[in-house]
Amino acid sequence: MSRLVWLIPFLPLVGTLVNALFGRATGHRAHWVAVPALGLSFLVSCAVFLRVLNGETYVGELFPWIAAGAFKAAITVQVDQLSAVMLLVVTGVGFLIHLYSAGYMHDDPSYARFFTYLNLFVFSMVMLVLAGNFLLLYVGWEAVGLCSYLLIGFWYEKPSATDAGKKAFIVNRVGDFGFGLGIMLIWTTFGTLSRAPAGSRRSCPCIPGCPTPWKAPRPSPPSSTPRPW
Repeated sequence: MSRLVWLIPFLPLVGTLVNALFGRATGHRAHWVAVPALGLSFLVSCAVFLRVLNGETYVGELFPWIAAGAFKAAITVQVDQLSAVMLLVVTGVGFLIHLYSAGYMHDDPSYARFFTYLNLFVFSMVMLVLAGNFLLLYVGWEAVGLCSYLLIGFWYEKPSATDAGKKAFIVNRVGDFGFGLGIMLIWTTFGTLSRAPAGSRRSCPCIPGCPTPWKAPRPSPPSSTPRPW
């Protein structure tokens, strides 16, 4: 499954780079790069989903990212039941949006730039879904926020578009602050940012199938103090 999983974010990333570097050449044919890239990513997501239905899961590391004393983080992806479903949603809906945009934006002079942002948005969303640790999840979240800002303010010559982009950017920063605090709390509590161990280091009586044993608290003995009534 490893090759299939890494293809899902790789394809929209290639579309982003091609239109970003050769946008003048692709011009109003930029959708011929962006749309097939996402269509193929959706087909690969379907193949991964079928394997997950058969009971397969995947956790893989691409390369080490940060190592500072006891703190270590890597570019890691994790595929389970939830992420497999979300991959279908992100790539499937994203593919339909790309198809619609090919007609809606066809006469725009910045056609290639728009599809660069759109492919980058889907790549960021896929990495958010696949992230195997919370730090990579945070980076994916930030990249999605950046793409939202770029797409909302795409027509930057209009004051209304730039104002809306600024508003979205500022509001997202509030959520980012809380997100960052949560990641720090996970590290200080569990000693890791990996998704799998963080969910199994503590007792989880409310989560069905949690491997961590949990002992119910003993009921307190009945009080012998006479009641006033």
